[in-house]
Amino acid sequence: MENERVERVFALYGKLIMSLAYTYLHDMSEAEDILQDTLVKYILRREEFNDSRHEKLWLLHVAANLCRNKLKQKKRVMDELPEDFPGEGIPEDSLDLMRAVSALPLKYREVVHLFYYDDMPAADIAGVLDKPESTVRSLLRRARQMLRKTLE
Repeated sequence: MENERVERVFALYGKLIMSLAYTYLHDMSEAEDILQDTLVKYILRREEFNDSRHEKLWLLHVAANLCRNKLKQKKRVMDELPEDFPGEGIPEDSLDLMRAVSALPLKYREVVHLFYYDDMPAADIAGVLDKPESTVRSLLRRARQMLRKTLE
């Protein structure tokens, strides 16, 4: 039963958690570690979730916190895509956008990722990041301004 529960969560949210973790850490093996640690915390959680939305937001919140903790431990910030980033088959304007997003400071990069790549509404992002919804909207607005300026 426990295995089925974890397999279901992995199938539903594994890619989403990996994607979020990669946005923070820019390292696939570290993103995999975050996914694994998030699933362990999920297994250890004994409280029931209100619904699937609550479950998803909890998982993303845990993953985001684990990523922030890892960044604090390492005391490093990744600002740009690595030189060896595989760009084959991706249109140049998309690559430019990806580079511009990855160069944003973390607080902007995380809201952009959750809003545009994970199609998450600002209210849900606020829950994941423990920020007021108005702050999330402000961060998105500033991030768009930065991206517009960078891409012009």
